[in-house]
Amino acid sequence: MGMKPLGGIFSVGIEETYRWKDSVQSEAELRTWVLEGTANNMRPWFAKFSGVLYDERWLPIVEKLYQWHFENEKYLRNTASLANVAMLYSEQTERFYGGKPWQQHFEHHENGMYHSLIESRIPFDMINDQLLEPHHLSDYLLIILPNIAALSEHQCEQIRNYVKNGGNIVATFETSLYDEEGVARSDFGLADVFGVSSNGEVEGPMHNSYLELHKEADGSFHPVLQGLGNTGRIINGVWRIKVQGKENFPQPLTLIPTYPDLPMEHVYPLQQNTGIRELYMHHFGQGRVAYIPWDIDRTCWQIMNVDHSILMQNIISWALGSTPVVTVKGPGVLDVTAWRQQDSMAVHLVNFTNPMMLKGPFRELLPVGSQQLEIRIPEGLTVQKVHFLVSNIEPVYKLTDNILKLTIDQILDHEVIAIDF
Repeated sequence: MGMKPLGGIFSVGIEETYRWKDSVQSEAELRTWVLEGTANNMRPWFAKFSGVLYDERWLPIVEKLYQWHFENEKYLRNTASLANVAMLYSEQTERFYGGKPWQQHFEHHENGMYHSLIESRIPFDMINDQLLEPHHLSDYLLIILPNIAALSEHQCEQIRNYVKNGGNIVATFETSLYDEEGVARSDFGLADVFGVSSNGEVEGPMHNSYLELHKEADGSFHPVLQGLGNTGRIINGVWRIKVQGKENFPQPLTLIPTYPDLPMEHVYPLQQNTGIRELYMHHFGQGRVAYIPWDIDRTCWQIMNVDHSILMQNIISWALGSTPVVTVKGPGVLDVTAWRQQDSMAVHLVNFTNPMMLKGPFRELLPVGSQQLEIRIPEGLTVQKVHFLVSNIEPVYKLTDNILKLTIDQILDHEVIAIDF
């Protein structure tokens, strides 16, 4: 939606199948919902059905949220996103792609990639596949395509030019294997960008299949395997598309095909050291490309295996090739966003650390401990003041080479670092 004013409408009631319209959400759920919307450039609009209030518990909660919004409105009137990573969203693919067993649950590709980006704490935007002109993409160093299967020739050319001119991409599974109406191509529309070809042959569902990890010639592990080096294998996905590489690629991950999982006497791999790559990384034009020929994002969402999330985060970091605008180190799950205003910038941290994160509503707010931040200050601006908008603290900070470093001792539901220029 760009920088258009966005109304994030939230109901104070419980929005479930049976529609209890005079109900009231918990405070933890209402606060987290509104603050997450605010952190992503939405203006809070509340909705309450009926002119009769049977349950007034929501009134002081919403009043407090609006009062905070009013007091800090200067830092919420955003003029630009500072994220340099974007995830592509395709209504076109959602509408025209599907029908075959391996194409089910298309939305799980998006959900898995979105979840991994949240876990990575990298600020990112969502962009629509109808907005791929250079002026829409120029602010992004990396665009992620989670199985964006249906792309027109024109859209493929727009992505190709983006990478040729220095943009980077990460793509998964059947991305670009179908045209804009869901008609299968004989090969990827982005085959030259990926550096691989395919006739569309798909293997799966794979049971008890793995990925073998390999060291580089010097005995080290490739950066995409960071945090995974103490194992020789991790689990594979469920479906993979068979591809042929057109050039010599690194080989950090190779396929261990399906082998029996029962009876227990037969649980051993029938084939190892296949040499079949399951990750293709190279340079195309001036950009970096990482293509993953299996459903890493969807499998990550469905089974929540930590190795898949680590691997995806590492691949994203390699493809990005530089430091995000904000890095945050510390415990918990936080959504991190960064925005410019007329004379300031604001970094939001929304605390998602909660056992109800994947099936709400939140019952209570659970604080997370110390977070160490590094914030990249835009060139040509002088920092005048740094303060926290939720805890009302002016923190101690260091500013070196346009990198501002500071620590947040604790976050309950939300903290905003406001930087005046």
